[in-house]
Amino acid sequence: MVDFQYKSHYDWEDFLEIMRLLRGPGGCPWDAQQTHASIRRNFLEETCEALDALDRDDPEAMCEELGDVLMQAAFHAQIETERGRFTMADVVDGVSKKLIYRHPHVFGDVQVSDSAEVLANWDALKRKEKGQTSTADAIEAVPHTLPALWRAEKTAHKAAKAGFRWDSALGALGKLEEEVRELREAVEAEGPADAPHGIQEELGDVFFIAASLAWMSGVDPEESLHLACDKFCQRFRRVEAQGPLDGCTEAELVARWQAAKHENPS
Repeated sequence: MVDFQYKSHYDWEDFLEIMRLLRGPGGCPWDAQQTHASIRRNFLEETCEALDALDRDDPEAMCEELGDVLMQAAFHAQIETERGRFTMADVVDGVSKKLIYRHPHVFGDVQVSDSAEVLANWDALKRKEKGQTSTADAIEAVPHTLPALWRAEKTAHKAAKAGFRWDSALGALGKLEEEVRELREAVEAEGPADAPHGIQEELGDVFFIAASLAWMSGVDPEESLHLACDKFCQRFRRVEAQGPLDGCTEAELVARWQAAKHENPS
């Protein structure tokens, strides 16, 4: 058993000490065995649970789930502390300095007129800070671990800032229609999905242009797709309620879907 003092209320230093004890001698065998890679997915799952609590505006769940996200950050920092590469104090110091540097209108003498100017300054300072000398550098720095639609949206946004964009959403829609035609050709060719100009490549082009169109229209592509999934689930439930689906022809399934759609068109 580790040497630990129970309290009615724990502070930041207590929290970090608990993480150290869990990983240290006499601590938890599971915690001690973990690596960055082994708990990588945990970080993502805890973040998603925190977002769900935010979406539900549930203060109790927010408090708990944000704590879980913080625990993940501290867990990874503790692993690095043991390696002697950096500590949680370095993490806090680094993010504090970043906030001060990227808010010269608060901590310096820079004047801004609105939020748009704040974001423009932030982007310029970020590129300078990271040594990005071109838009291509900024695009390549977009994390590959983002959900693909968000990565596509962010990539299109950064390219647009350099002037690489359509004049209107209708222009992007025309390009989307072109990509759909190319996807149809790939499907009709019946070749390997991963062949050059095969279904995988052409479908990716459709998704990319769709995400670009979403950004130009001020729509979150991930949220849009989630809404489509919700709508599908509601309609599918009504389709299934009409009877077993096994044995239905394609025409019968389409008829059921149309009936469900007309029952609740939203």
